[in-house]
Amino acid sequence: MAKRIQFSAHGGPEVLEYVEYQPGEPGPQQVRVSNKAIGLNFIDTYYRSGLYPPPALPSGLGAEGAGVVEAVGSQVTRFKVGDRVAYGSGPLGAYSDVHVLPEANLVHLPEAISFEQAAGVMLKGLTVQYLLRQTYELKGGETILFHAAAGGVGSLACQWAKALGVKLIGTVSSAEKAAIAKSHGAWEVIDYSKENVAQRVLELTDGKKVPVVYDGVGKDTWLTSLDCAAPRGLVVSFGNASGAVDGVNLGILSAKGSLYVTRPTLATYANNAENLQRMADELFGMIASGKLTVDINQRFPLAEAAKAHTELSARRTTGSTILLP
Repeated sequence: MAKRIQFSAHGGPEVLEYVEYQPGEPGPQQVRVSNKAIGLNFIDTYYRSGLYPPPALPSGLGAEGAGVVEAVGSQVTRFKVGDRVAYGSGPLGAYSDVHVLPEANLVHLPEAISFEQAAGVMLKGLTVQYLLRQTYELKGGETILFHAAAGGVGSLACQWAKALGVKLIGTVSSAEKAAIAKSHGAWEVIDYSKENVAQRVLELTDGKKVPVVYDGVGKDTWLTSLDCAAPRGLVVSFGNASGAVDGVNLGILSAKGSLYVTRPTLATYANNAENLQRMADELFGMIASGKLTVDINQRFPLAEAAKAHTELSARRTTGSTILLP
């Protein structure tokens, strides 16, 4: 029997259970992966809490991992037993020794990238790829704002932006996190516990504000993000770390300068196997070239997933966190 984390009711980290289960055989277009490392992400807490409803209860958890193919379905053509693979878009159930998932959700993992690197970077790295390279395609020379710049996504965004020749202004909650963001390539950092973010953005941009704001925090930063975007600028709301943005009156976009807003998801960009592999190849290339470093600053045994969730929700983590079967 294999082990996995599951939950039978929504709630805090205490609802997570470490149980034995029998992994299924892969269907015709499915692959069974023996996980070597598993990624931890804020979206996992959304499913656990009920903000995002899982397909059914009890439910597995987690959508990101890396490992080795141990079985393939009869119609699988892209992978064979023994291949090194990674995934970042589910389905739910990655918090397990073994995970069965569609062939289309897997990418080939080059030898130059370790299982731990892949598990720590797939979801966050692919998110940064679509944010900086597709949602608003940065060319270089821009000045942008990125909230939570010391977190897992933010740390990668700082590095990727610098590699593109972009001046990234990052927001953080402490002097320690400011130092982390700066060390990863942020051009300037605003400590929102001490400074007015919108005012500092005005000062840093000579009153012009920024053409794009990347906001993975959500409710707490929504109005600040609008105040930092230049006229006809874009606010990219891609996460809900502080709660979902709701009750928006579209008139505020007019009042703030004819702004654009988008609420993208990775699934919309990595919407087929070809796009997913292409995005992953660019991500892996950035890592292999040394332009991106994956900082895995926390490691927990799979059995201690609840503890990992507690640390993540309390914002006591930096960089990436992984679970080890």
